[in-house]
Order: sequence, then structure tokens, then C-alpha cells
Amino acid sequence: MPPFKKRLPKGSFKLFPRGARKLQMEQTDQQLGAPHKPRRGIYLLPNAFTTAALFCGFYAIVMAMNQRFDQSCWAIFVAMILDSLDGRVARMTNTQSEFGAQYDSLSDMISFGAAPALVMYEWSLRGMGKLGWLAAFVYCAGGALRLARFNTNIAVVDKRYFQGLPSPAAAALVVGFILFMDDLHYLGTDLRWSGWFVTLYAGLTMVTNVPFYSFKDVNMRKTVPFIAPFLIVLGYVAVSYDPPKALFGLFVVYGLSGYVVLLWRWRKGRPISLVQTKQDHSE
Repeated sequence: MPPFKKRLPKGSFKLFPRGARKLQMEQTDQQLGAPHKPRRGIYLLPNAFTTAALFCGFYAIVMAMNQRFDQSCWAIFVAMILDSLDGRVARMTNTQSEFGAQYDSLSDMISFGAAPALVMYEWSLRGMGKLGWLAAFVYCAGGALRLARFNTNIAVVDKRYFQGLPSPAAAALVVGFILFMDDLHYLGTDLRWSGWFVTLYAGLTMVTNVPFYSFKDVNMRKTVPFIAPFLIVLGYVAVSYDPPKALFGLFVVYGLSGYVVLLWRWRKGRPISLVQTKQDHSE
């Protein structure tokens, strides 16, 4: 026998139809100033750049396993460009989110932590036995520790400087060395100790307190001397003329600049640590 719907008594009606009760509660919460519950979703545009950077890191690993080291290195450089764009796009479109920040860190760990270590190991360190894979692991662990410290100290570190060598710059130093030596027709097996030193230097410098200039206080809206755009043009010309030599030289200079800044701060009597250990009461 088919079930029958329960009929309301004659002349009665539902005070709150289906869905009306929930709608009325939401409107009441808004009127009372209750906090708005965030929607469970992610922003597409900035995370698309992050995903593209993650793909470049994965592609670099695959190409290194196939002995295509030039493509691996260029993939990591492309990941650097994409990594610099996702945050800017998020700020320009007002689509910052905690999910995006965590996703960006995970992508950086693959593209600038695991990928450069594996590329260098396959290119040069494989024949060194334990010394080879331990140097690659030190770099990989240094990248992970660098990213974790950056996420936890982001609110207490001087914004003008990075605390330790940034992971993209460390990755550029490692793969830039590979591109430079490949351009000079050297084999990785001939430069094992050089590759070992570069890998270990980049990995250890990431976890030091050495200050590296972040360029975050550069105001693009202010006027600059004429020499500034001229130097930028010269940089573009140098990179276009001979990318391996220009990029490697650029990141070698940046990779050593932190120690110059450290020595300068020490000579001037300024605090070496970038972490604000005391609260500023001047405000």
C-alpha cells in the first residue's frame, strides 16, 4: 500500500517553509554583526601560477632522471619566475588566502628543495657514494628548514632582509653552476668536488642567520636616477647574450652578498640577528 503524506489540519499552514528557517537565521546573524563564515573554496588565479611552478619542479626531476640536465635547469628557472608572480597576482587581485600561502610553500619545497638536489646528484654527485647523496640531502633538508622558518618568523623578521639565503636563489646557484659548466662543455663527473661544495654551500647558507637583501622596500612608484634603468637594460642585454654565464654570475654575487652585509653590520655595531626579540613601544 503506497504511503500517504501527512496532511495538515484544514486552515493551518507552515510557519517556516523548507529552507526559510536557515535563511532567516543567516539574516539575523548578519544584523547582529556575527562573524561571517568563510566559504570553503580556493582562489583559482594565484594557485594556477603555484601549480605551474610545481609542475616545473616535477618536470625538472623527470628530465634529470632522463639525463636531460639542461631542460631540468631551465625548468627550475621558469619555476622561479612563476613563484615570483603568484604572490604578486594574489595581492593585485586581493585573493590572498592561508591555503595559498601553504600551497606555495609546498610547491617551493619541490621546485627549490628536492628538484635541485636531485638534479645535482644525477649530474655530478652520484659517483661519490655516501658523500654525494649526503650533500644532496643536506641541501634538501636545508630547503625544508628554510621554508619552515620563513613561515614561522614572517611576522618578526626585518622585511628588508631574508634570514638566510632564499630557497629560489639557492636553487639558482646550484642549477646555474650546472648550466655554466655544461656551456663550457665540462662533464659532471669531472667536477664532483666543485658540485659537492656548491651544493653544500647553498644548503647550509639557507639555514644561517646571514641577512640577504630582499628588495621588498623598493618603491616602483618613486622616481629613480637615470642610471637605474640603464643598468637594468645592461642586465637584460647580458642575460640575452649569454644566459648561463650571466645568470650564474648574478646569483654568485647575490649568494655572497649576505656575508658582505653581515660583515658591514658587524663593523657598524648593528645587531646581526634580524629577528625582533623585543617589542617596539615607540608606537
